[in-house]
Amino acid sequence: INRRLAQRAGPIIPFIAETGGQNVMIADSSALPEQLVDDVIRSAFNSAGQRCSALRVLFVQEEAADRVLEMLSGAIAELRIGDPMCVDTDIGPLIDAQALSALNAHAAHMASAGRLIAQTPLPPDLAQGYYFAPRAYEIDSLAHLTAEVFGPILHVIRYRADHLDTICAAINALGYGLTLGIHSRIEARVQAVCARIRVGNIYVNRNMIGAVVGAQPFGGEGLSGTGPKAGGPRYLHRFATERTRSTDTTASGGNATLLALRDDE
Repeated sequence: INRRLAQRAGPIIPFIAETGGQNVMIADSSALPEQLVDDVIRSAFNSAGQRCSALRVLFVQEEAADRVLEMLSGAIAELRIGDPMCVDTDIGPLIDAQALSALNAHAAHMASAGRLIAQTPLPPDLAQGYYFAPRAYEIDSLAHLTAEVFGPILHVIRYRADHLDTICAAINALGYGLTLGIHSRIEARVQAVCARIRVGNIYVNRNMIGAVVGAQPFGGEGLSGTGPKAGGPRYLHRFATERTRSTDTTASGGNATLLALRDDE
């Protein structure tokens, strides 16, 4: 888009974009499992995972991983897929056939690169549309993810508590910087992660979607956007043209006085 704008005749048009992200949530052993799983489900699967802010990777501390994955598996099995106009539907279809093809290709890759934790069954009587069963895979490294997977696929990685700094460095190395979630009841740990991670929006002990413009300006950095944040105090200024005037008052003072006298006459 930026290249197209640059090719237009006339003045250069400002380009502000929020793109996407390899959005991560870090959950330590102090996190409340019930709250964590509920927020993971909402963050990863609401809108069929088709949100730029949606959760893509969950890091869960190894001491809590087994319990969290058991609860996550049960929650995924309970999701209902179908017509989004129906009140009992949790997840609707994807946007188009291209999106479905990309997710099927990634799922095929995960069949060998990861371990399937759970998958929501697709009903046999689905209406016409591009439906993909939400699922979660356990993987051993972020290296398996080279780009954003835009849809209802969650990747889970176990981590050791003493590797938190390494995880933060790996997240930054992805180059994306849109959203990050933290689930922890240890404030010092929350502060430490916030200080290390370079992302535009951080969510603590809540889901990672649904930022309210005006209340929480939204936008990323790095590969996740050109800034400034939508709904932020600098957004409107980006569209304005700033002009300045500089006057040498020493040189113009006499002329200004003379003009004033002539006006009086």
